[in-house]
Amino acid sequence: MKVLFGMILGALLLGVGVYIHDSMQTSAGSDVAATNRTIVNWDVAKADWDALRDRAHKDWVRISSK
Repeated sequence: MKVLFGMILGALLLGVGVYIHDSMQTSAGSDVAATNRTIVNWDVAKADWDALRDRAHKDWVRISSK
């Protein structure tokens, strides 16, 4: 149980750390942005998360209606 909790906590800390790192980087098309690119493309990650959430909701409605 401690190992599972540690893995979940580690994943959360990694995600928060990457988000903080990326939020401090510039996102404009300048020379600084070319050398200090963000680690994660957050727009794509949000679109994927929204698609996953919508599909899960549709599947839940389909399953619970039976």
